[in-house]
Amino acid sequence: MLIIGSHVGYKKDSGLVGSVKEALSYGANTFMFYTGAPQNTKRLPIDLANVQEADKLMRENNIQKENVIVHAPYIINLATDDEEKRSFATSFLQEEIKRVETLGFTYLVLHPGSHVGCGPDKGIENIANSLNKVLETDEKVVILLETMAGKGTEVGRTFEEIASIIEKVNQKEKIGVCLDTCHINDAGYDLNDFDKVLDNFDEVIGLDKLKCLHINDSKNERSAHKDRHENIGLGHIGFEALLKVIYNNRLDNIPKILETPYVDKIYPPYKYEIEMIRNKKFNTNLLEEIRKN
Repeated sequence: MLIIGSHVGYKKDSGLVGSVKEALSYGANTFMFYTGAPQNTKRLPIDLANVQEADKLMRENNIQKENVIVHAPYIINLATDDEEKRSFATSFLQEEIKRVETLGFTYLVLHPGSHVGCGPDKGIENIANSLNKVLETDEKVVILLETMAGKGTEVGRTFEEIASIIEKVNQKEKIGVCLDTCHINDAGYDLNDFDKVLDNFDEVIGLDKLKCLHINDSKNERSAHKDRHENIGLGHIGFEALLKVIYNNRLDNIPKILETPYVDKIYPPYKYEIEMIRNKKFNTNLLEEIRKN
């Protein structure tokens, strides 16, 4: 079964109900959202009545809660050697986990962080130590470490780095992985031979840990280490290669989430990209149709 959706908003006035309605408007059967702005720590109280209404809407439209993804804000950096900043990030992540638990979702995607000069090995140690503190709680939320492009001092640019973090985490059952196609392309993995990439992932991490995919084309050639998302079929990965990722039989029933850019920074592309993916046919007039409608 194809489980596909996109990033959607989570707004003050409409809350989770608005998120579900936005996903449905795109023809999606899952979605991903932030519980607040990804660039700051400002968070509004969760409206439980709104959550109950959203749950009903999801049930009526065959969106399974276990397939919905929450994304932690970018500002959480567990890899830094700055103890004050890392302590703040750890505490804030604990609060995010509580919010995800209150909302009733399972998976929280997390960027591993940037070592900011202390080196990847020390960064990995810092991340694992912080996760061990965070995962001491009773919440059942699973943190999904996202594969990164290797921009700057990012940790998680290789499967081996992700595996090293997981190895050092005590409660391994609360850790999974989110694989981002743009990121792994920019990190140097060849998506034209995706079965080989999956074989590598399985050997290093284990396919049982793969719980979510971010489906994005890339503005950059392989190994660029830049992390610039492109609309489906318009980048260096290409439509056919991404289709082979999406429809790989080893990835059935794993949620696929689009994070492609708004066209002209105004128009959401997700309805049209999801339609292309379902039809397995590239729309050569994609941008024109998005602008027109």
